[in-house]
Amino acid sequence: MSTQEKVKEKVAVKEKVVKSNEIVLYNDDVNTFDHVIDCLIATCEHTPLQAEQCSLIVHYNGKCTVKTGDLKDLKPRCTKLLELGLSAEII
Repeated sequence: MSTQEKVKEKVAVKEKVVKSNEIVLYNDDVNTFDHVIDCLIATCEHTPLQAEQCSLIVHYNGKCTVKTGDLKDLKPRCTKLLELGLSAEII
C-alpha cells in the first residue's frame, strides 16, 4: 500500500442557506423604454446596458427580476420604482 493510499482526508463542508429576495418588474402599456431604463439606473444601480436589457426582457416576457438581495435593501428600491410609476413587487 502506498503512502497516498494510506492518507485519507475528511473535509467537513458547511453551507449557509441565505434566502434572497427579488424585485420583479412587470410590463405595462404606460411607461416608455427610456423611462424604465432611467428608473433602473437611478433606483437599482444598473448600468445603462443592464437597464436596457432588463427593459427588453420585461417587454417580451412580461416580467424580469431586476434586483436581488436583503429585504431591508430592496424595500426602499421597490417603493421608489412604484413611486416612479412602474409595476414591481418583492418576492
